[in-house]
Amino acid sequence: MPSSAHPRGQAIADAAARVIPGGVNSSTRYIGAPYSFAAADGAYVTDADGNRYLDYHAAFGAILLGHNAPAVNDAVRATLGGVDLVGLGVTEQEVALAERVVEIMPSAESMIATMSGSEAVAQAIRLARAVTGRDLVVKFQGGFHGWSDAVARNVISAPDRAYGRDPLSSGILPQAVDSTLIAEFNDLDSVTALFDQYPDRVAAVIMEPVPHNVGALLPTAEFVSGLRKLTETNDALLVFDEVITGLRHSLGGYQQVIGATPDLTTFGKGLGNGFPVGGVAGRRDLMEHFNGRTGDVLLAGTFNGNPVGSAAALATIGYLQEHPDFYERTFALGDRIRTGLAEIVTELDVEATVAGFGGVFVLYFAKPPILGYRDLMRNNDEAYVAFHRGMTERGFLMLPMSLKRNHISGAHTAEDVARTLEAARDVLGELRKAGTV
Repeated sequence: MPSSAHPRGQAIADAAARVIPGGVNSSTRYIGAPYSFAAADGAYVTDADGNRYLDYHAAFGAILLGHNAPAVNDAVRATLGGVDLVGLGVTEQEVALAERVVEIMPSAESMIATMSGSEAVAQAIRLARAVTGRDLVVKFQGGFHGWSDAVARNVISAPDRAYGRDPLSSGILPQAVDSTLIAEFNDLDSVTALFDQYPDRVAAVIMEPVPHNVGALLPTAEFVSGLRKLTETNDALLVFDEVITGLRHSLGGYQQVIGATPDLTTFGKGLGNGFPVGGVAGRRDLMEHFNGRTGDVLLAGTFNGNPVGSAAALATIGYLQEHPDFYERTFALGDRIRTGLAEIVTELDVEATVAGFGGVFVLYFAKPPILGYRDLMRNNDEAYVAFHRGMTERGFLMLPMSLKRNHISGAHTAEDVARTLEAARDVLGELRKAGTV
């Protein structure tokens, strides 16, 4: 859709720019046209000018069941008018949510609630350092773990900054940046080398089991089991950041898929199907450090465990428990779109790799194999930008940045996927003729 199709959205964006820095409340939200959205339902969103889009962005993965899922919205409505926010004691809903998480997540013996995934990670990192008495944390190049200083470095790094010192923001103290070490995903030797270089200093290794913030790098079973053994041998914690993968790939998270049990797990995004809620779960002996009477790690947050977020999370989990075919259906749609895209790039002789897992798919404009971030540095970012623009103009909303994943929600259908593949064939064909890919 040409920019002239968005006069109302442009006006809203201009108004935002006058009162909000950059015109958006999270830096990656600015994408140009269509600028602003006014409605959402199921697998579709509608912009301020009435243009409708099939949504694979899904609020960076927070929309799991579909926009305005009745089961979740009904639960939230039922909560309004009862206890709202008291800020003292505990509510039955908070207890029920923790019980449900402990029930479904293999690593969970105890849980705390947060408002977001970034907060959950910040809590987990502080806990790991407190428990071990150590200062360093290992993360993987390309992994994103939120905005907190301890982990805000080395995500989508330029080739000349990858694996080096690449903070996501100014204003982070140098010692905070340098207290997080960078390893290569699916390369156990790179992690072992850091433990050898800094003996008795590594508090934790944190990883997205599938680094969806750079698409869909799938871990090998050997890599995950090796990390589990390596951290245990060195008395460090293994932290799974399942803010994206939790619930999306399995009711018990990706840890249930791959059969690994981390010490701590952070989660959020799809947990509330669009409502703000997250958490940290793990071994009881570790989590008890958050105990306000006997522990030594501060747990604070006025909105932690609030009734609306708790109700949304309980309803989302409840829906998944009552509809075990959810994963079968979304996985089948994911397989169909990945297979279809692979057939198209082969047919058109486009240099690209289709990847993903379950209901997540990604198109890398680079040849296989793609196992770690070094492989991703071969990606043609300009080709992705052109592909994204072409799909948006045809009414498909996808992740606007290169190296990002797209999501199939519970509201998508086989017809949606068929239309998507047809549009992708047209866009890639045009780009091929233009020499862009």
